[in-house]
Amino acid sequence: MSVWLPGAPCTPRACVPAAESLAGVPRAVLRLTTVAALVLVGVVLSPLGQWVPARAVRCWSRAVVRAAGVRIRVTGAPAPTAAGLLLVANHVSWLDIPLLAGVRPARMLAKAEIRRWPVAGALAARGGVLFIDRDRLRALPGTVARIAGVLRAGRAVAVFPEGSTWCGRAQGYFRRAVFQAALDAGAPVQPVRIAYRDREGAASTVPAFVGDDPLLASVWRVVRARDLVAGVEVLPVLAPGGHPDRRALAAAAEDAVLGGPGKQQVLARGGEHLAVSGPAGRSLAPGGRRPPRRRSGGREVRPGVGESAGAQARRPGPVPRPAQSSVPLPAQAQAQAPVVGERPSVGREPELRRAAGTVGGLRSTGR
Repeated sequence: MSVWLPGAPCTPRACVPAAESLAGVPRAVLRLTTVAALVLVGVVLSPLGQWVPARAVRCWSRAVVRAAGVRIRVTGAPAPTAAGLLLVANHVSWLDIPLLAGVRPARMLAKAEIRRWPVAGALAARGGVLFIDRDRLRALPGTVARIAGVLRAGRAVAVFPEGSTWCGRAQGYFRRAVFQAALDAGAPVQPVRIAYRDREGAASTVPAFVGDDPLLASVWRVVRARDLVAGVEVLPVLAPGGHPDRRALAAAAEDAVLGGPGKQQVLARGGEHLAVSGPAGRSLAPGGRRPPRRRSGGREVRPGVGESAGAQARRPGPVPRPAQSSVPLPAQAQAQAPVVGERPSVGREPELRRAAGTVGGLRSTGR
Protein backbone atom coordinates (compact mmCIF):
# COMPACT_ATOMS: atom_id res chain seq x y z
CA MET A 1 0.00 0.00 0.00
CA SER A 2 1.29 3.46 -0.91
CA VAL A 3 2.46 5.73 1.87
CA TRP A 4 0.58 8.69 0.39
CA LEU A 5 -2.83 7.10 0.94
CA PRO A 6 -5.07 9.17 3.23
CA GLY A 7 -5.81 7.74 6.63
CA ALA A 8 -7.15 8.68 10.05
CA PRO A 9 -6.16 7.75 13.60
CA CYS A 10 -9.83 7.24 14.52
CA THR A 11 -10.86 3.73 15.57
CA PRO A 12 -14.13 2.35 16.95
CA ARG A 13 -12.54 1.53 20.29
CA ALA A 14 -10.99 4.97 20.78
CA CYS A 15 -13.65 7.19 19.22
CA VAL A 16 -17.04 5.52 19.55
CA PRO A 17 -18.58 5.62 23.06
CA ALA A 18 -19.88 2.58 24.86
CA ALA A 19 -23.54 1.78 24.31
CA GLU A 20 -25.68 3.97 26.55
CA SER A 21 -29.25 5.23 26.39
CA LEU A 22 -30.03 3.00 23.46
CA ALA A 23 -33.37 2.08 21.97
CA GLY A 24 -34.75 -1.42 22.42
CA VAL A 25 -33.96 -4.21 20.03
CA PRO A 26 -37.49 -4.41 18.55
CA ARG A 27 -37.36 -0.76 17.53
CA ALA A 28 -33.88 -1.24 16.08
CA VAL A 29 -35.04 -4.25 14.04
CA LEU A 30 -37.97 -2.25 12.67
CA ARG A 31 -35.65 0.59 11.68
CA LEU A 32 -33.17 -1.78 10.06
CA THR A 33 -35.93 -3.49 8.10
CA THR A 34 -37.22 -0.16 6.81
CA VAL A 35 -33.72 0.94 5.78
CA ALA A 36 -33.14 -2.36 3.95
CA ALA A 37 -36.45 -2.01 2.10
CA LEU A 38 -35.66 1.53 0.97
CA VAL A 39 -32.17 0.53 -0.15
CA LEU A 40 -33.65 -2.37 -2.12
CA VAL A 41 -35.99 0.04 -3.89
CA GLY A 42 -33.01 2.23 -4.75
CA VAL A 43 -31.08 -0.75 -6.10
CA VAL A 44 -33.96 -1.76 -8.35
CA LEU A 45 -34.32 1.76 -9.72
CA SER A 46 -30.59 2.50 -9.99
CA PRO A 47 -30.33 1.59 -13.72
CA LEU A 48 -32.96 4.29 -14.36
CA GLY A 49 -31.06 6.88 -12.37
CA GLN A 50 -30.80 9.51 -15.12
CA TRP A 51 -34.55 9.34 -15.80
CA VAL A 52 -35.64 9.53 -12.16
CA PRO A 53 -36.52 13.12 -11.15
CA ALA A 54 -33.97 14.76 -8.88
CA ARG A 55 -36.70 15.62 -6.38
CA ALA A 56 -37.62 11.95 -6.03
CA VAL A 57 -33.97 11.02 -5.45
CA ARG A 58 -33.65 13.69 -2.75
CA CYS A 59 -36.78 12.48 -1.00
CA TRP A 60 -35.61 8.85 -1.15
CA SER A 61 -32.16 9.75 0.22
CA ARG A 62 -33.57 11.64 3.18
CA ALA A 63 -36.07 8.84 3.82
CA VAL A 64 -33.17 6.37 4.24
CA VAL A 65 -31.60 8.58 6.92
CA ARG A 66 -34.89 9.15 8.74
CA ALA A 67 -35.70 5.43 8.61
CA ALA A 68 -32.48 4.81 10.56
CA GLY A 69 -33.85 6.99 13.36
CA VAL A 70 -31.74 10.07 12.53
CA ARG A 71 -33.37 13.48 12.26
CA ILE A 72 -32.12 15.85 9.56
CA ARG A 73 -31.57 19.58 9.88
CA VAL A 74 -30.63 21.33 6.64
CA THR A 75 -29.46 24.94 6.68
CA GLY A 76 -28.20 27.24 3.95
CA ALA A 77 -29.35 28.03 0.44
CA PRO A 78 -30.27 25.20 -1.97
CA ALA A 79 -27.44 23.91 -4.13
CA PRO A 80 -27.43 24.95 -7.82
CA THR A 81 -29.11 22.47 -10.16
CA ALA A 82 -28.69 24.04 -13.59
CA ALA A 83 -25.14 22.91 -14.46
CA GLY A 84 -22.22 20.73 -13.40
CA LEU A 85 -21.34 20.95 -9.73
CA LEU A 86 -18.62 19.47 -7.52
CA LEU A 87 -19.99 18.75 -4.05
CA VAL A 88 -17.35 18.41 -1.34
CA ALA A 89 -17.95 17.52 2.30
CA ASN A 90 -16.25 16.15 5.37
CA HIS A 91 -16.56 12.39 5.81
CA VAL A 92 -17.81 10.76 9.02
CA SER A 93 -20.31 8.01 8.26
CA TRP A 94 -22.01 5.96 5.58
CA LEU A 95 -24.95 8.28 6.26
CA ASP A 96 -22.98 11.06 4.53
CA ILE A 97 -23.80 9.53 1.13
CA PRO A 98 -27.61 9.81 1.32
CA LEU A 99 -27.26 13.15 3.10
CA LEU A 100 -25.26 14.57 0.17
CA ALA A 101 -27.74 13.06 -2.30
CA GLY A 102 -30.43 14.92 -0.37
CA VAL A 103 -28.62 18.18 -1.15
CA ARG A 104 -28.30 17.34 -4.85
CA PRO A 105 -28.24 13.93 -6.56
CA ALA A 106 -24.73 13.28 -7.80
CA ARG A 107 -22.35 10.59 -8.96
CA MET A 108 -20.18 9.51 -6.05
CA LEU A 109 -16.41 9.15 -6.13
CA ALA A 110 -15.38 5.99 -4.23
CA LYS A 111 -12.25 3.94 -3.74
CA ALA A 112 -11.65 1.15 -6.25
CA GLU A 113 -11.77 -1.49 -3.50
CA ILE A 114 -15.56 -1.10 -3.35
CA ARG A 115 -15.86 -2.35 -6.92
CA ARG A 116 -14.46 -5.70 -5.76
CA TRP A 117 -17.03 -6.09 -2.98
CA PRO A 118 -19.51 -8.91 -3.64
CA VAL A 119 -22.92 -7.67 -4.82
CA ALA A 120 -22.35 -4.11 -3.51
CA GLY A 121 -19.52 -3.51 -5.99
CA ALA A 122 -21.61 -4.40 -9.02
CA LEU A 123 -24.55 -2.34 -7.74
CA ALA A 124 -22.31 0.66 -7.15
CA ALA A 125 -20.85 0.45 -10.66
CA ARG A 126 -24.33 0.15 -12.18
CA GLY A 127 -25.45 3.16 -10.16
CA GLY A 128 -22.82 5.39 -11.78
CA VAL A 129 -20.18 5.49 -9.04
CA LEU A 130 -16.81 6.80 -10.19
CA PHE A 131 -13.92 4.75 -8.82
CA ILE A 132 -10.44 5.95 -7.94
CA ASP A 133 -7.51 3.56 -7.62
CA ARG A 134 -5.66 5.04 -4.67
CA ASP A 135 -2.82 2.52 -4.92
CA ARG A 136 -1.79 3.79 -8.37
CA LEU A 137 -0.70 7.39 -8.34
CA ARG A 138 -0.29 7.31 -12.13
CA ALA A 139 -4.02 6.61 -12.51
CA LEU A 140 -4.95 9.87 -10.77
CA PRO A 141 -4.85 12.13 -13.88
CA GLY A 142 -7.25 9.77 -15.67
CA THR A 143 -9.67 9.89 -12.74
CA VAL A 144 -9.50 13.69 -12.69
CA ALA A 145 -10.24 13.75 -16.43
CA ARG A 146 -13.30 11.50 -15.99
CA ILE A 147 -14.65 13.74 -13.21
CA ALA A 148 -14.12 16.81 -15.38
CA GLY A 149 -16.01 15.12 -18.23
CA VAL A 150 -19.00 14.44 -15.97
CA LEU A 151 -18.98 18.05 -14.77
CA ARG A 152 -18.83 19.37 -18.36
CA ALA A 153 -21.89 17.24 -19.17
CA GLY A 154 -23.86 19.19 -16.58
CA ARG A 155 -23.90 16.45 -13.93
CA ALA A 156 -22.92 16.71 -10.28
CA VAL A 157 -20.11 14.74 -8.63
CA ALA A 158 -19.92 14.21 -4.86
CA VAL A 159 -16.47 13.84 -3.29
CA PHE A 160 -15.08 13.51 0.23
CA PRO A 161 -11.67 15.18 -0.20
CA GLU A 162 -10.38 13.97 3.18
CA GLY A 163 -10.06 10.57 1.52
CA SER A 164 -11.04 8.69 4.68
CA THR A 165 -13.72 8.72 7.34
CA TRP A 166 -13.09 10.54 10.62
CA CYS A 167 -14.98 10.20 13.90
CA GLY A 168 -16.76 13.57 13.84
CA ARG A 169 -14.71 15.09 16.67
CA ALA A 170 -11.54 14.94 14.60
CA GLN A 171 -10.71 15.96 11.06
CA GLY A 172 -8.17 15.55 8.30
CA TYR A 173 -7.43 17.93 5.45
CA PHE A 174 -8.65 18.23 1.87
CA ARG A 175 -6.69 16.56 -0.91
CA ARG A 176 -6.29 18.85 -3.90
CA ALA A 177 -6.50 16.54 -6.94
CA VAL A 178 -10.30 16.51 -7.37
CA PHE A 179 -10.40 20.31 -7.37
CA GLN A 180 -8.40 20.28 -10.59
CA ALA A 181 -11.40 18.65 -12.25
CA ALA A 182 -13.60 21.60 -11.26
CA LEU A 183 -11.03 24.03 -12.66
CA ASP A 184 -10.71 22.09 -15.93
CA ALA A 185 -14.49 21.95 -16.38
CA GLY A 186 -15.16 25.49 -15.18
CA ALA A 187 -17.64 24.08 -12.64
CA PRO A 188 -18.50 25.65 -9.28
CA VAL A 189 -17.69 23.92 -6.00
CA GLN A 190 -20.42 23.40 -3.41
CA PRO A 191 -18.99 22.96 0.13
CA VAL A 192 -21.21 21.05 2.57
CA ARG A 193 -20.56 20.62 6.28
CA ILE A 194 -21.96 17.50 7.96
CA ALA A 195 -22.16 17.17 11.75
CA TYR A 196 -23.87 14.63 13.98
CA ARG A 197 -25.26 15.69 17.36
CA ASP A 198 -26.76 13.95 20.36
CA ARG A 199 -29.78 15.04 22.39
CA GLU A 200 -27.72 17.66 24.28
CA GLY A 201 -26.42 19.14 21.04
CA ALA A 202 -22.86 17.87 21.55
CA ALA A 203 -20.88 16.22 18.75
CA SER A 204 -21.71 12.52 18.55
CA THR A 205 -19.40 9.80 17.24
CA VAL A 206 -22.08 7.08 17.25
CA PRO A 207 -22.62 7.29 13.45
CA ALA A 208 -18.86 7.19 12.77
CA PHE A 209 -17.74 4.49 10.36
CA VAL A 210 -14.01 4.42 11.05
CA GLY A 211 -11.05 2.06 11.23
CA ASP A 212 -11.85 -1.62 10.94
CA ASP A 213 -15.46 -1.14 12.01
CA PRO A 214 -17.69 -3.51 9.95
CA LEU A 215 -20.48 -1.80 8.02
CA LEU A 216 -23.20 -3.90 9.61
CA ALA A 217 -21.89 -3.06 13.09
CA SER A 218 -22.01 0.65 12.27
CA VAL A 219 -25.53 0.39 10.84
CA TRP A 220 -26.74 -1.54 13.89
CA ARG A 221 -25.23 1.05 16.24
CA VAL A 222 -27.04 3.85 14.40
CA VAL A 223 -30.47 2.19 14.34
CA ARG A 224 -30.23 1.48 18.09
CA ALA A 225 -29.23 5.01 19.08
CA ARG A 226 -31.66 7.60 20.43
CA ASP A 227 -32.11 11.21 19.39
CA LEU A 228 -29.37 11.44 16.77
CA VAL A 229 -29.47 14.58 14.62
CA ALA A 230 -27.63 15.01 11.31
CA GLY A 231 -26.86 18.63 10.58
CA VAL A 232 -26.28 19.47 6.91
CA GLU A 233 -25.06 23.01 6.27
CA VAL A 234 -25.02 24.03 2.61
CA LEU A 235 -22.32 26.70 2.44
CA PRO A 236 -21.86 29.44 -0.16
CA VAL A 237 -20.80 28.22 -3.59
CA LEU A 238 -17.22 28.76 -4.71
CA ALA A 239 -17.56 30.20 -8.19
CA PRO A 240 -15.37 28.91 -11.05
CA GLY A 241 -12.46 31.19 -11.83
CA GLY A 242 -12.45 32.67 -8.36
CA HIS A 243 -9.22 30.88 -7.42
CA PRO A 244 -6.06 30.65 -9.51
CA ASP A 245 -5.18 27.01 -8.92
CA ARG A 246 -6.33 23.84 -7.20
CA ARG A 247 -4.28 24.58 -4.10
CA ALA A 248 -6.14 27.83 -3.48
CA LEU A 249 -9.51 26.27 -4.38
CA ALA A 250 -8.95 23.32 -2.03
CA ALA A 251 -7.86 25.65 0.76
CA ALA A 252 -11.00 27.78 0.35
CA ALA A 253 -13.26 24.71 0.43
CA GLU A 254 -11.40 23.28 3.41
CA ASP A 255 -11.69 26.50 5.38
CA ALA A 256 -15.41 26.60 4.64
CA VAL A 257 -16.12 22.99 5.66
CA LEU A 258 -13.54 22.29 8.37
CA GLY A 259 -12.76 25.77 9.61
CA GLY A 260 -16.12 26.64 11.10
CA PRO A 261 -16.99 27.42 14.73
CA GLY A 262 -15.28 25.12 17.21
CA LYS A 263 -12.60 23.96 14.81
CA GLN A 264 -12.11 20.23 15.15
CA GLN A 265 -9.01 18.54 16.44
CA VAL A 266 -7.22 15.28 15.95
CA LEU A 267 -8.21 12.37 18.15
CA ALA A 268 -5.63 9.96 19.50
CA ARG A 269 -5.85 6.61 21.24
CA GLY A 270 -7.82 6.46 24.47
CA GLY A 271 -10.57 8.86 23.44
CA GLU A 272 -8.61 12.00 24.35
CA HIS A 273 -7.93 14.80 21.89
CA LEU A 274 -4.15 14.96 21.75
CA ALA A 275 -1.60 16.37 19.34
CA VAL A 276 -1.12 14.16 16.30
CA SER A 277 1.14 14.90 13.35
CA GLY A 278 1.84 13.20 10.07
CA PRO A 279 -0.19 12.34 6.95
CA ALA A 280 -3.26 11.34 8.97
CA GLY A 281 -4.08 14.91 9.94
CA ARG A 282 -2.94 18.21 11.31
CA SER A 283 -0.77 18.73 14.34
CA LEU A 284 -3.23 20.27 16.75
CA ALA A 285 -3.73 20.61 20.47
CA PRO A 286 -7.10 20.77 22.31
CA GLY A 287 -9.12 23.68 21.01
CA GLY A 288 -7.76 23.42 17.47
CA ARG A 289 -4.51 25.24 18.26
CA ARG A 290 -0.93 24.20 17.81
CA PRO A 291 0.84 23.17 21.03
CA PRO A 292 2.24 26.26 22.75
CA ARG A 293 5.97 26.78 22.93
CA ARG A 294 7.86 26.75 26.18
CA ARG A 295 11.50 27.54 26.93
CA SER A 296 13.92 25.00 28.33
CA GLY A 297 17.63 25.70 28.69
CA GLY A 298 17.50 28.80 26.50
CA ARG A 299 15.75 27.12 23.54
CA GLU A 300 12.12 26.82 22.47
CA VAL A 301 10.54 23.38 22.52
CA ARG A 302 7.02 22.04 22.10
CA PRO A 303 5.23 19.57 24.34
CA GLY A 304 5.66 16.02 23.16
CA VAL A 305 2.95 14.03 21.41
CA GLY A 306 0.43 12.79 23.92
CA GLU A 307 1.29 15.42 26.53
CA SER A 308 -0.38 18.78 26.77
CA ALA A 309 1.34 21.99 27.70
CA GLY A 310 -0.52 22.10 30.99
CA ALA A 311 0.68 18.64 31.90
CA GLN A 312 4.27 19.63 31.22
CA ALA A 313 3.87 22.76 33.31
CA ARG A 314 2.62 20.65 36.18
CA ARG A 315 5.48 18.18 35.93
CA PRO A 316 7.40 18.28 39.25
CA GLY A 317 11.05 19.20 39.10
CA PRO A 318 13.93 17.78 41.16
CA VAL A 319 13.59 18.55 44.87
CA PRO A 320 16.90 19.12 46.71
CA ARG A 321 17.43 16.94 49.72
CA PRO A 322 18.24 18.73 53.01
CA ALA A 323 21.59 18.00 54.65
CA GLN A 324 21.18 15.52 57.51
CA SER A 325 23.51 14.68 60.39
CA SER A 326 24.45 11.11 61.11
CA VAL A 327 23.15 11.59 64.69
CA PRO A 328 19.54 12.75 65.13
CA LEU A 329 19.22 15.92 67.21
CA PRO A 330 16.44 17.09 69.48
CA ALA A 331 14.17 19.85 68.19
CA GLN A 332 15.78 22.45 70.51
CA ALA A 333 19.26 21.63 69.25
CA GLN A 334 18.06 21.63 65.62
CA ALA A 335 16.61 25.08 66.11
CA GLN A 336 19.82 26.36 67.65
CA ALA A 337 22.18 24.74 65.15
CA PRO A 338 23.43 27.01 62.36
CA VAL A 339 22.31 26.41 58.80
CA VAL A 340 24.99 24.72 56.69
CA GLY A 341 26.59 27.13 54.26
CA GLU A 342 25.16 30.23 55.97
CA ARG A 343 27.58 32.95 57.00
CA PRO A 344 27.26 33.74 60.75
CA SER A 345 25.83 37.14 61.51
CA VAL A 346 28.00 39.67 63.34
CA GLY A 347 27.41 39.65 67.11
CA ARG A 348 26.02 36.10 67.23
CA GLU A 349 29.31 34.29 68.04
CA PRO A 350 28.51 33.74 71.77
CA GLU A 351 25.09 32.32 70.93
CA LEU A 352 26.52 29.98 68.34
CA ARG A 353 29.25 28.76 70.77
CA ARG A 354 26.60 27.94 73.38
CA ALA A 355 24.59 26.02 70.77
CA ALA A 356 27.66 24.05 69.73
CA GLY A 357 28.40 23.23 73.36
CA THR A 358 24.87 21.99 73.88
CA VAL A 359 25.12 19.70 70.84
CA GLY A 360 28.47 18.33 72.02
CA GLY A 361 27.05 17.60 75.48
CA LEU A 362 24.11 15.73 74.07
CA ARG A 363 26.32 13.58 71.87
CA SER A 364 28.70 12.74 74.73
CA THR A 365 25.80 11.56 76.94
CA GLY A 366 24.35 9.46 74.11
CA ARG A 367 21.02 11.29 74.09
